[in-house]
Amino acid sequence: MKLKVSCISLLAVLVLCTTGPAKEKVKKEKPAKKGAAKNSVVVPGAEVQKLVGDFKFTEGPAGNDVGDVFFSDIPNNRILRWLLGGKLTTFLENSGGANGLYFDKNGNLLACQGEARRLVSISPKGEITVLADQYNRKKFNSPNDLWVDPKGGIYFTDPRYGNREGMEQDGEHVFYLTPNRKSVVRVITDMVRPNGLIGTPDGRTLYIADAGAEKIYSYQVNKSGTLTDKKLFASEGSDGMTIDNKGNVYLTNKVIAVYNPKGKKIEEIQVPEEPANVTFAGKDNNTLFITARTSLYALDMQVKGASTPIRPEAQKATKPKAAKKEAKKTKESKKGKDQQP
Repeated sequence: MKLKVSCISLLAVLVLCTTGPAKEKVKKEKPAKKGAAKNSVVVPGAEVQKLVGDFKFTEGPAGNDVGDVFFSDIPNNRILRWLLGGKLTTFLENSGGANGLYFDKNGNLLACQGEARRLVSISPKGEITVLADQYNRKKFNSPNDLWVDPKGGIYFTDPRYGNREGMEQDGEHVFYLTPNRKSVVRVITDMVRPNGLIGTPDGRTLYIADAGAEKIYSYQVNKSGTLTDKKLFASEGSDGMTIDNKGNVYLTNKVIAVYNPKGKKIEEIQVPEEPANVTFAGKDNNTLFITARTSLYALDMQVKGASTPIRPEAQKATKPKAAKKEAKKTKESKKGKDQQP
């Protein structure tokens, strides 16, 4: 009996020496789901890329019909053009302190000239036409940013930053230039300092940043161009803004904040320099271009920019029924040709 116990004890010692003390079980973390990146508006693995720099203060990016990006370098008083091939050119010198930019359906570049205190249209050849420079016979403060509605009317903000001498308006407001470009209507009078703005492609909703109050509001756009049904959309301010084909709104503050159409923040995009404005452009309209202090940046996106007067294809792409109908029509036509003797 003693011999049996000794053998068992010896066996236990050998086992412990061989295997060592029992190890604590470590709970392995579950790997992230492969589909998780699909929820992001950014292409998986994509990073913000600096395209060009050494400017003083970049603003107002706007894409033309082929995807080139025009932007302002305000202190240097010029408008530049970044071509798809990666070349930078100067589109206009002595820009009148151009800030916000936007293309109309005819390819004219509309600009808020903050220094010249007016809204202008610049033809592809650089010819300037003044669209509006006063309201009630009083000069604007410093037109800042703009958006063109589906009818061709232009909404623009008129704050005043810096020196406030020479102000003729009784405050900082938002105006609307009618589609026939004959009348200027004051549509908002209760903001501290309006800045960026962007509307939905159907022209029914307009988002406006009150930078002075650090709030974003949404408005219902009426047939006359007036605005009603003011609602708080986001409790943070913004400089320039843009919108994608999913209805997400992009704000610029310390970062680029992305909000879904219901006003919920869904993502933040970090940029090496503090962003001032954003827009979608590029060949397929799925590159986010960012003006940030001294530079122009770009980021590949999983979404595309919402349709604009100069690039209405984004809106067409959101109509799958029409696309299917066209595909069916093409298929039937091809079938008919194949059956011909």
